[in-house]
Amino acid sequence: MCGIVGLLIKKHEHREKLGEWMTPMFTCMAARGSDSGGLAIFGESSGQRERRFSLFARDRGYDWEDLKASLLRRFDGSSRETARMDTRANHAVLVSSIEPATLRSWLKDTAPSLHVLSVGQVIDLYKDMGDPKEIAVRYRFAGMAGSHCVGHTRMATESDVTPVHAHPFTAGEDFCLVHNGSLSNPYMLRRTLEKRGIVFETDNDTEAACRFIEWRLAQRDTLANALHHAFRHLDGFYTLLMATANQMTLVRDQFACKPAVVAETDDYVAISSEFRSLAHLPEISKAHTFEPEPEEIYSWKVSAPR
Repeated sequence: MCGIVGLLIKKHEHREKLGEWMTPMFTCMAARGSDSGGLAIFGESSGQRERRFSLFARDRGYDWEDLKASLLRRFDGSSRETARMDTRANHAVLVSSIEPATLRSWLKDTAPSLHVLSVGQVIDLYKDMGDPKEIAVRYRFAGMAGSHCVGHTRMATESDVTPVHAHPFTAGEDFCLVHNGSLSNPYMLRRTLEKRGIVFETDNDTEAACRFIEWRLAQRDTLANALHHAFRHLDGFYTLLMATANQMTLVRDQFACKPAVVAETDDYVAISSEFRSLAHLPEISKAHTFEPEPEEIYSWKVSAPR
């Protein structure tokens, strides 16, 4: 049993409220999973050439300033903008115009203990072990702004409890996925995908679903087409909530065994495993509230900048 939450803000004037509105949703779902938790926030692009790298260090005393100085020394010919960094406990978001493959390679050689959680123009990702209520405070979720976010509270069932095993999982740039449920064929999927060059980081069944969608997107499928393939190849019970730079998408398996509720108003779309986590939202009593149908794809787009 795990908890999933998602929130998409429709009106630009409310985007500063994203973290404030999401945090009670996230902490309420601690009752469904207190092993670990995570949140992916989608905000404004830093620039066409820049990417945002969400980094995690197991050591909460990690010297981020030393990493920044090493980066500047190594890429001396690059702009000082390559080393803008926002740190929160043992997480940091590094904004860089260096090519992602180049920076990943440098990080692997220079700081092998670091883990790259996400890469993209608009995504920041935080995940850690422990009570989701403490995680929300540690990383200051309530003060975050953006267009949409996806979160997860985990009760581990079939793989280790580490920050790397926590959700959300990512695939490519500006894509993340959270999952409530259990797949019965993750190892078969893994063997098939590894033969196609897809690299896994954990033995988590959610990662198998994420990597399957990553592979389909690499075949130039739309997300909707990738999910139609997933319906045929993912065996088990699941509710999947995904986000890209400009949309949030929800699906359930053919039996819809795992709970999900959607509440939509003129101001937001909110998704959760349980309605009680939505009760604090503005005008929730007037929201269009419904339970998603099995194997239906529900997507909501982010409004374009004004």
